[in-house]
Amino acid sequence: MASRIYLDHSATTPLDPRVRAGMEPFLETIFGNPSSLHSEGREAREAVERARAQVAALLGAEPAEIIFTGSGTEADNLALLGAFPAEGASGHMVASAIEHPAVLETCRFLEQFGAEVTLLPVNSNGIVEPESLLRVLRPQTRVVSVMAANNVVGTLQPLTELARITKRQGTLFHTDAVQAAGKIPLDVNRLPADLVSLSAHKLHGPKGVGALYVRRGVRLHPIVFGGGQERGLRSATENVAGIVGFGVAAAIAREEMAAEASRLVGLRERLLSRLRETVPQAYLIGHPFKRLPGHLCLGFAGQEGEAIKLLLALDQAGVAVSSGSACSAHHAGEPSYILTAMGFDPIRARGSLRVTLGRFTTQEEVDRFLDILVRAVASLRSVASYAGFALSAREG
Repeated sequence: MASRIYLDHSATTPLDPRVRAGMEPFLETIFGNPSSLHSEGREAREAVERARAQVAALLGAEPAEIIFTGSGTEADNLALLGAFPAEGASGHMVASAIEHPAVLETCRFLEQFGAEVTLLPVNSNGIVEPESLLRVLRPQTRVVSVMAANNVVGTLQPLTELARITKRQGTLFHTDAVQAAGKIPLDVNRLPADLVSLSAHKLHGPKGVGALYVRRGVRLHPIVFGGGQERGLRSATENVAGIVGFGVAAAIAREEMAAEASRLVGLRERLLSRLRETVPQAYLIGHPFKRLPGHLCLGFAGQEGEAIKLLLALDQAGVAVSSGSACSAHHAGEPSYILTAMGFDPIRARGSLRVTLGRFTTQEEVDRFLDILVRAVASLRSVASYAGFALSAREG
């Protein structure tokens, strides 16, 4: 029996064996509390600080600018809630309409306490036009948040231009780089971002640990209170094993990013090339090349309403893919707010298939997946939709 094919790396990635090996001592023999002064505590502290330097190096940052959190979601929350005054949520913030729920739900929370929120539109490729940001900035704007790469369609944003516009206004710029970090270069010496959110489990590290880059001189209010760990911004005993794993994963990503990206682009384009030949009703969603290296978001003209059946058929055939964000799986039957923001009608906005490749994806798996996909798509009934969105037309 053939092994299962995992093509949902935007949801989470398998732990790299090198990361597991780095974590093992801190799950077994090195168990001290990093805040303790004895030798066991000092050993744990040294491991945390070594990992902090490794994560910082992934961004070209200083170690002191990295704050460890429990997740990328918590990093987003800290960046946005921390940018508002502790006594209330007065002020204005801006985010794109296709942000992860970790950002959008935080925006809604802030609105309940008096903040004004402006959501930026995106074009048909899911890109924020810089001019739209220029139009909405105000003297009262406290923070702008635009993700580096969209988790559903994989589109990359013009971060540097957006950040420069924001900084000219004297406003904080935050980017949720959870999907992008370790896959594309992000250098805070060139990108004038003040706040950058990361998550270990998206780059072959462990779940349950994230980080927020906080540029030197930026002041945030904490949202977790206690013993004052992480420069007082995230009190709690550090998850030493998870942080160590994050550090190892970041170091591997930094070293291997260019070669890995090149390999994944090759596999992605191989899949697209064969898809054009075998499934003519398929179309690519998002920008054809301004996208994450191993990321594909696909639609199937006339069959969008059958997306969940297609996903389940692939799962039964041994392939793990997604119909969108894992965090929105409980809304799987509803139109995607991301595709709706990109101009898709309600039927087509239900019909995407997210295929995301990773470090351990092989060419043999890609070819086998395509054979399974062709059979699965052929078994679906057609539904009323726009049949003109063939893959070739979308890329023209």
